[in-house]
Amino acid sequence: MSLFFNEKFMENNAKGQFTKIDIEPGFCVLTANNDLSHSQVYTHDLDRSLIQFHFTLKGISKLVFNKGNYILTNNEDCSLLLYNPQRDLPIWLELDPSTWAVSVVISIKKFHALFSTESDYISFLSDENVDKKYYQDGQISPSMAIILNQLMHFNLNASIQKLYFKGKVYELLSHYFNRNVDGNVEQCPFLVDASNVAKIKKAKDIIINHMTEPPSLQELSEMSGLSLRKLKEGFKQIYGTSVYQFLFDYKMEVARRLLESGDSNVNEVGLRVGYSTASHFISAFKKKYGTTPKKYIMSVSS
Repeated sequence: MSLFFNEKFMENNAKGQFTKIDIEPGFCVLTANNDLSHSQVYTHDLDRSLIQFHFTLKGISKLVFNKGNYILTNNEDCSLLLYNPQRDLPIWLELDPSTWAVSVVISIKKFHALFSTESDYISFLSDENVDKKYYQDGQISPSMAIILNQLMHFNLNASIQKLYFKGKVYELLSHYFNRNVDGNVEQCPFLVDASNVAKIKKAKDIIINHMTEPPSLQELSEMSGLSLRKLKEGFKQIYGTSVYQFLFDYKMEVARRLLESGDSNVNEVGLRVGYSTASHFISAFKKKYGTTPKKYIMSVSS
């Protein structure tokens, strides 16, 4: 399978990001983060042997088919499963402003092997349906939202990314096909309440939008409508890290992309992500990436 995308979407702009992780042949994860003020599009060529899972965590995404004659809208906190063994079904995904989405693509052979002893449970895997197209929409459960956010916001050594993503996707699929018994979210029971998940997402949006002058934890808890304890526990559960560690990682990612763009010098980049002095920014960047901003610029431009 080959990947094509809107050129503007791949500009070095930290508010418009696209990531493709190839886990194995016929198995990949695509994450898209469009925090821009206008829509963005990416396309992905697929053949008919592949199943598509599309999840919209935030905003609205649209899957466009047949040159725009057929459109499936995937709203916030919703999912779509698509499979058509009769024809190729390339992805053309349009993301509205402020939209986050995750797509999982896996071959029918590999997917069938996951459920080989329970194929009757997954309706479109049965022998009589093997040549039939399949479509299913649904809601993203709280436990699925946790995994999807972890896929969107990961901080891992490149050598273990594939292993991490493979494990997370398998976990995601297990929840996807077991939603009737999704009443317990381990370690964080209050997240069973979807409104609390939304409040955690709101807290994340607040610190991103105010990354140069972030609120205190107490202020953030009041702004998001959560107690301080639930804010800390919920943020850790969904994003896998503390509020301020998440903010630090986000700021460093923004800084890295700004440096790559070449439009700003080190001092300007530091100011844009909230560091009043160049020395503090350089120290933070080195802590995150193990090198100084100047050396990083030299490494990517060489």
